[in-house]
Formats: sequence, C-alpha cells, structure tokens
Amino acid sequence: MKAREWGVLLVLSGAIFLEGIDIAMLNIALPSIRDDLGLSTGSLQWVVSAYVLGYGGFMLLGGRTADLLGRRRVFLIALLVFLLFSGLGGLAENGATLIAARFVTGLAAAFMTPAGLSIITTGFEEGPKRDRALMVYGAIGAGGFTLGMVIGGLLTTLDWRWVFFMPVGLSLVLLIAASVLIPRSPRPDRTGKRFDLLGGLTITAAVVLLVLGVERATHVGVGWTVGAIAASLALVGAFVAVERRTASPLVRLGIFRSGSLVRANVIGMMFIAGFFGFQFLVVLYLQELRGWSTIEASLAMLIMGIDVALAPTLTPRLVRRFGNAPVLLAGLVFALLGFALFLTAGTGTSYWGMLPSLVSMGMAFTLAYGPLTIIATNGIDEEEQGLAGGLLYTSFQFGAAIGLAGVAAVNVAATASGADQDLLAGYRAAMVVPLAAAVIAVVVGAFNLRGRAKEAAAEPELVGVA
Repeated sequence: MKAREWGVLLVLSGAIFLEGIDIAMLNIALPSIRDDLGLSTGSLQWVVSAYVLGYGGFMLLGGRTADLLGRRRVFLIALLVFLLFSGLGGLAENGATLIAARFVTGLAAAFMTPAGLSIITTGFEEGPKRDRALMVYGAIGAGGFTLGMVIGGLLTTLDWRWVFFMPVGLSLVLLIAASVLIPRSPRPDRTGKRFDLLGGLTITAAVVLLVLGVERATHVGVGWTVGAIAASLALVGAFVAVERRTASPLVRLGIFRSGSLVRANVIGMMFIAGFFGFQFLVVLYLQELRGWSTIEASLAMLIMGIDVALAPTLTPRLVRRFGNAPVLLAGLVFALLGFALFLTAGTGTSYWGMLPSLVSMGMAFTLAYGPLTIIATNGIDEEEQGLAGGLLYTSFQFGAAIGLAGVAAVNVAATASGADQDLLAGYRAAMVVPLAAAVIAVVVGAFNLRGRAKEAAAEPELVGVA
C-alpha cells in the first residue's frame, strides 16, 4: 500500500478502536459514576442501554445514509458529533445529562462505523490488498475491546470523567487527520434513489424495541419483555412488507441471498455475545469474589490485548495459507476453549491458572475478527458496502446486548446468597451462556468451510484467499 493509503487505513482503524474502547472503558467506570452522581442501579443501567439503543437502533440507517450521501461526509460529521457528546458526557453533573449524551454518542457511532468500514471496502480493491487492510482494521478494532478495560481502569483511578475526555482528544486527532487524508469522491449517483423513510422508521423502531427488550429483561417483568419483543417482531414484519413494495429500499432483501453474509452476521452476533458475557463475568469474579481492585482486574485482562500485535502480523499469513473460513473457525474454537477453561477457576485459583483462558480469548480475537469482517463484505456491490457494514455492526451490538442480559439473568437466578461458594456457583452457571453462544458460532462457522469447498469445486481455477 502507498503511504496515503496507510494513512487512510490508520485513521479509519483509529475510529473503530475509539468505538471499542469507548464501550469497554465505560463498563469499568460504572461503579465510580454511580457513586459520584448518586445514581440508582436502574439509572446506571440506562447509561449503558442508552448507548446501545442509539448504536444498535440506527446502524442500518447509518450504513444506508453513507451509501447515499457520501461516505467521507457522513464519517466526518458523525465523528464530530461523537467528539462533542463524549465531551458532554464528561461534563455531566446528573444522570439525565449523561444518559442523553450516551444516546447521541451511540447514534453518532451508528453512522460513523459503517461509513468508515465502507470507505475501506470501496477504497481498496477486492482481493489481497483489501484483505490486508481489513486485517489491520479488524486487529485495531479488536484491540479497542480488549484494551479498553485496562485503559478505563487506569483512567478511572484518576477520575471517571477521563473515560469521556480521553475519547474527545483521540476524536479530535482523528477528525483532523481524516479531513486531510481521506480523499474526496464524487457524490453518489442518487438518480431514482431516495431515502426509504417508512422503512427506516419501522426497522429502527424494531431494533430499538428488540435491544431494549433484551437489555431490560433482568430488570422488568416477563410480560413487559415478551411484549417488547413481540412488538419488535411485528415491526420487522411490517418492515419486510415495506421493503418489498418500495422502489428504493433501505435494505434490499436480496442481499440476504448471500449465504456468507448471513453466516458472518450470525457468527458475529454469537461471538460478541460470548465475549461481552465472559468479560462481564470475569470482572465480577475478580472484583466481587477475589477482592481485586479495579487496576488489578484491568491489568489481569491486559493479556487479551495480544491481538493488537498478532492480528496484523500472524493472521494475514494464516489467511494466505488457509483462507478466511478456516482461520475464522480456529478463532471461534479458541473462544469456546477460553470459556470452557474459565469454568475451572475457583476461590483460590492463581493468576497463572486463569492465564490459559485469557490467552485463548486474545487468540480468538486475533484469528476471528479480521476474517469475519472480510467474509461479511466480500462479494457485495460497492453501492451496498455501507449497508453490509451496518448489518455486521448491528449484529455485534445486538450480540453484546444478548450476552450481557443472558449472563446477568442466569447469574442472579443461580446465586442463592452472598457467600463465596454461592457467588462462584452463579458465575459458573452464567458461563453457560458464553459457552452456548460459542458452540453456535463454531457450528455456523463450520458451514463456511462447506461453502468454500463448493466454490472451489465450481471454480477450480481460482486460487487465493477464500
């Protein structure tokens, strides 16, 4: 790649890193935020849920907007909004202001993330160069998830507000660099195309209700949860009906004929569900059961950040040798192994005893994140790359909601008291949720191998990355 191409790639990778650490840092800072602002547990949950609703609810609209209005323009505007409202979150003096700021920050990320990914998938020609770019992008993005808790723990010891101010500084640097480095491109040809307003409203409402139903499942009655999910499914049906009739659909339903795209989204949802659930349980285990400080717990998980070094160096070599599908599957198996190993952790397990599980999770991100992104976007028309990115990151966000809600519900149900053995029993019971998600991901990932084999049989002259 040329120097300018590397510059563009690093700026866009920095944006996905920013999005990853923003989520992870907040999780570790929540107890400090609650104590300082005097929030109830219910209000504290909304600090997380507001971001999830903004991000997950508007991702598809964000991806399609990038396709129609121009990816560079949408990326820059969204990054600016992200910067401003991250700063507002750091200045918040009450829960209402912080929750509102988190919602708008999530909404900005919903436009920024698919726009950034589609700039890569349209700016680098499909093949080895794009695959290399997506490997680097995926490695840095995964690093945001795995290193975010460490960075968040360090910043929280100073003041929880730095968890919001640090992204402001990084956003400003990225905004300046993006303005200079990302090349301008002609406005997309919108002849015969228009915004599918009705489709946008129905699918956004459907996703918001679905995420809200899952997120709040552990805090409200069963009837409320069932009602929210039922209303969401009804809106999905309405959305499908609208998309079939409109001349310019928000989501062209034919895109789901791509088996690799559908499998990638299912895998992404399950992989992230498992990771977020696992991360949540590990933090509880270290801090509640073992009595480790925030810094100690954060540093203990630092080893998972090995993906930052290995994903852009080791993974491309493995992909060139074996293809995306086998490398992705290997990453999913590492995730399953990591979850299973942590089941053996007890009240007196040393850090060295936990290390194999944490290293396995680092290897899972090393091998899975980049190939997953490639599989989800390869073969998609250029004019729908924003949509493909929006679908993938919607799956990620919904997966995070499922994972957190699932482990929280099982943990509460399985913990009889505050005794150490009861806490440990609750953690082990809840770990079944990440394990189940990983099993599903592995099974679906195995179907990618079948699809790859069929493609190779049909076109034996094609050699290279799957």
